[in-house]
Amino acid sequence: MTHLRIRTPEGVEFSLQLAGPVSRALALLADSAVVWCATSVLGSIVQALRWVAPDTAGTAMFVGMLVMPFAYGMAMEWFNRGQTLGKRVFGLRVVDAQGLKLRPSQVVLRNLLRAVDFLPFLYVVGGIATLVTRRAQRLGDVAAGTVVVRIPRPARPDLDQLIGSRFNSLRAYPHLAARLRQRVPAAEAAIALQALVRREEIEAGPRVELFRELADHFRGRVEFPAEVVDGLADEQYVRDVVDLLYRPRGDTTRPTP
Repeated sequence: MTHLRIRTPEGVEFSLQLAGPVSRALALLADSAVVWCATSVLGSIVQALRWVAPDTAGTAMFVGMLVMPFAYGMAMEWFNRGQTLGKRVFGLRVVDAQGLKLRPSQVVLRNLLRAVDFLPFLYVVGGIATLVTRRAQRLGDVAAGTVVVRIPRPARPDLDQLIGSRFNSLRAYPHLAARLRQRVPAAEAAIALQALVRREEIEAGPRVELFRELADHFRGRVEFPAEVVDGLADEQYVRDVVDLLYRPRGDTTRPTP
């Protein structure tokens, strides 16, 4: 299997390419360099502490060397939605194997089991596991129910054709529009954009539910005045949000009556 196929409750099917051993190894090398740099900084700090408390400094260095690789992976994958710095550079992401939200327990488990995947040295066990498992998973992924996928850079559709030139009432509040752009991650913007691109492929019922959930999500990010949004259908609201996110300098003038 080279792709992970996920079908949402709304009936939309997504296909994500599974990351192979080579790209994962390159991301691991990049992350190892980051951990080495962090450990070096810790070593410099501990060296300065030796003058004050040599025993405590030695213990802190030992604990730091032991904990740093695990703590780095856990913190980055949880707070950066499944991406360490190395994974981000090479376009990889850890996701739940069933398409659900990644849970803290999954992040902790897959990172703790790096100690097993590393055996006997240089991730031999983990490397072999990615070659023989059906979803290119190392043992930590198998135990945690996670997979590593590639996040390709999708070609941006023709926004003028997709969104059109309809007046966007949200643009009347540039400070709120700017706040929205700050608070919406690129991944969420891409999901909304793809929903608009594929809207004709989705049956009427699931489409209404999908855009309702998207609209509610973006309303929670930034609250625009009620007189502006109350009359907007959910799908049109999402369309206006995508317009703000992808065309920040669009026309702000009202159309001529």
